[in-house]
Amino acid sequence: MASRRHVIADDLRTQISSGRIKAGERLPSEAQLAARYAVSTPTLRNALAVLQGEGLIEKIHGRGNFVRHPVRRITYVGGGRRPDADTATDAALRVSVRTTHLRARGDLTALLRVSASSPLTEFLCISHAEKSPHSLARIYVPRDLAPADGPSESALRNGVWARLSEQRPPLAEVQERVSARFPTPREATTLRISTALPVLAITRVATDTAGRVVEVARLVLPGDRADALFTHHTMSGDRRTEG
Repeated sequence: MASRRHVIADDLRTQISSGRIKAGERLPSEAQLAARYAVSTPTLRNALAVLQGEGLIEKIHGRGNFVRHPVRRITYVGGGRRPDADTATDAALRVSVRTTHLRARGDLTALLRVSASSPLTEFLCISHAEKSPHSLARIYVPRDLAPADGPSESALRNGVWARLSEQRPPLAEVQERVSARFPTPREATTLRISTALPVLAITRVATDTAGRVVEVARLVLPGDRADALFTHHTMSGDRRTEG
């Protein structure tokens, strides 16, 4: 026999898929829904968590639960392209950037190969689809490689990586580590997703031809809207020139 939370989730899911509750519409309050289904508030919240995990609804702090618009998918293309290549060129997505000056600490010192307290600049980039957060990235660069005047309109439109590439030497190596995990509470709050929804976590480390790490980027892509594509080109057979 199905549990009460799944019965409630099934009923709400049917109402959403049939259009009785439309995208962008706010659900009745949790107290009202709990009374309607004759369950406790914790049981009702467990049912809503099922739908949040499926990406059907989102909880906005202080406002309530809303039916989400169909999410746009992101394809992260590995192999050296800037991580926001697909999101920034999508006219339906907009990117906000916040710049913070800080000092290297924790694992950033090892990733960037700098000493503790070295000056860094962090760019927090959040893409939005309609009014909903879509993905986030934190980019860390040595302070001397950060644009002095901050992100411009073109950076917001074409991607922060395009702007940073103007400030640095050519890259020699880009290492990308991809893992699947659950979001931290802070990430879940920022992206308005359930802590039970897995995310793709990508750490990108870029090194220039002199061996200096010039950029570390950490991306968090919700699993209900993200794919990662890596293409490896191989050569079959030996190509030899005989004299």
